[in-house]
Amino acid sequence: MSDLTDRARSAGARLARHAGVLVIVLIALVAGFLLRSAFVADSPAPALDAAHGHAGEEKAPTVWTCSMHPQIRSDKPGKCPICHMDLIPVEPAATASANPREFTTSPAARALMDIETSPVERRFVSAEVRMVGKVDYDETRLAYISAWVPGRLDRLYVDYTGVPVREGDHLVSIYSPELLSAQEELLQARRSVETIQDSDSALVRRSTDATYAAAREKLRLLGLSPAQIEQLEQSGKPSDHLTIESPASGIVIHKDAREGMYVQTGTRIYTIADLSRMWIRLEAYESDLAWLRYGQPVEFTAVSYPGEAFRGTIAFIDPILDPVTRTVKVRVNVPNEDGRLKPGMFVKAVVRSQVAAGGRVMEADLAGKWICPMHPEIVKGEPGECDICGMPLVRTESLGYVSADAPTDRPLVIPATAPLLTGTRAVVYVEVPETDAPTYEGREVALGPRAGDWYLVASGLSEGERVVTRGNFKIDSALQIAAKPSMMSPEGGQPMTGHAGHGGAAPATAAQTATAQADAHNAAPPARTEPVNPKFLSQLAPLYTAYFAVSTALANDDLPAARGAAKNASAALERVDMNLVQGKDHDAWMQAANALGKILPDLAAAEDIESARKVFALHSEQMLALAQRFGSPLDGPVYQAYCPMAFDNRGGTWLQDHEDILNPYFGDAMLRCGEIQAEIPPATTSDTHAEGQHDE
Repeated sequence: MSDLTDRARSAGARLARHAGVLVIVLIALVAGFLLRSAFVADSPAPALDAAHGHAGEEKAPTVWTCSMHPQIRSDKPGKCPICHMDLIPVEPAATASANPREFTTSPAARALMDIETSPVERRFVSAEVRMVGKVDYDETRLAYISAWVPGRLDRLYVDYTGVPVREGDHLVSIYSPELLSAQEELLQARRSVETIQDSDSALVRRSTDATYAAAREKLRLLGLSPAQIEQLEQSGKPSDHLTIESPASGIVIHKDAREGMYVQTGTRIYTIADLSRMWIRLEAYESDLAWLRYGQPVEFTAVSYPGEAFRGTIAFIDPILDPVTRTVKVRVNVPNEDGRLKPGMFVKAVVRSQVAAGGRVMEADLAGKWICPMHPEIVKGEPGECDICGMPLVRTESLGYVSADAPTDRPLVIPATAPLLTGTRAVVYVEVPETDAPTYEGREVALGPRAGDWYLVASGLSEGERVVTRGNFKIDSALQIAAKPSMMSPEGGQPMTGHAGHGGAAPATAAQTATAQADAHNAAPPARTEPVNPKFLSQLAPLYTAYFAVSTALANDDLPAARGAAKNASAALERVDMNLVQGKDHDAWMQAANALGKILPDLAAAEDIESARKVFALHSEQMLALAQRFGSPLDGPVYQAYCPMAFDNRGGTWLQDHEDILNPYFGDAMLRCGEIQAEIPPATTSDTHAEGQHDE
């Protein structure tokens, strides 16, 4: 009984303690509610949103995305359905930048991102084109030994390939009945001449002499040399065998006949190659064609001579692209006097091109020179004819070269690490100046071809702007995560896939590059912004007027009028004061004036209209160079015309003061053949420019 009483008392004490705690908690809650009510009563009540029925402005919902796949969007956290990474929150739209293409960061974050920038600048850049190929025979130095008469090959003096021969060496002894009868005819004709030389009949003597001359000519055409014919006449005995001699020095590379073989006229017996000059056949990728020009120097090495460099000259660029290898054949002429280069050797070649505005190529050794369109080794400092083929030399500028004499020729370039390329678009990040925090703007640009470590800029950037060259991909990734416009997402949000988003511009394709090289010699130089002395232009105008008179006369097939106009042009040339232009303009004028001083007298003295047209082509080259340098000195523009059929399809350029084609190279035969390729605007003048131009 006592134990029960004690347990009851203990339980009652615990209950009393718990009840006390509950009372204290209830008192605290009531006090807190009363204090809050008192505080809220002193504050204005929040306004209710009429549309949603809740107090205050609703916070923008958080969007979650994947850092690896920013196209994934979710209104709640979770896992990416593609890579199963945790989704991360995206910056709310309310706090986004006003320009969706801009990215702003802090100086500390910029340092961690390792961002570097470089200026957009105008500078001459170099491009290296590397090619491989092999040594081959020079086809223009191959001699083919064939039978000139039918007969039997009784002896071959050269009985295996690889034998070196010299001009005049014996090659073959051939028996020919036809040759035997021809010798008898000559001997009989000679005896007839000796018999009737005292005859009183002049007619008989002339007839006999003609027969004798015809017999000698027949033997010459059958392959006998003058010395062999003389020996036959002195001996008076015909020979039933003919010895064929080598017409050139070289190496016998093919033996196509055997002793005892019967041959017909034209049957090939030997092929002889002159190895003192060789061809190098190279293959260039279509993307490199923009930097290759006819006449360019080429440096190459051969495995047989490690560490030694050989040099040659580009003589031909194939107009046809190989559809399988996507390459173009390039042929190089190489001297080989010592005979060390052997046909079939593999070589590695490099062409170094200095690039000017518009993708044109500069070559210091060819600037302002004249070159043969068939033999690139013939280069002269003045107009004339090729020493080998006699063709008129052409200005190197017409083949896509330019001289580095003006800062305006410098191309606008950016480092090759600056653009982010997608295949259809090129994006660069440009530093925004004068901002409180480092800010970069994404911009789509149009790029030209790549030249070494640089890209030529066609449009989208200006000189002096700074582009990101390191860390640009990090900036682009941050914009992608924020669903802003970026490299792969031109409109923001979901990135491009397949062919979506073809906006913007990308580097020039290979086809565009090949077209640019083919048209390089027709491209006009950058527009001139510096004014030209108006007095100089007024003196230059009569020179153009006389030039157009020459062109019109040739188009009318009027040689006397063309000669007279050429004399007027010479007089106009003498009246131009060279002191009215200074610096590089002065040098350009003096070069053209000296050339015209030699061309115009030849044009005025041309004996026939074809000769006049050849000289007029040189005249046109100089006038075109002046027009491109200074602009048109007339009130209106001048037009650059081109006929692809002139001079046996080599093509010819001339200037006109109107757009209707009047072809001076064909005249009435094809008066309308040709097309207008460029319009050269009137020159920029200034009344305050009377003292001449400053050096550029």
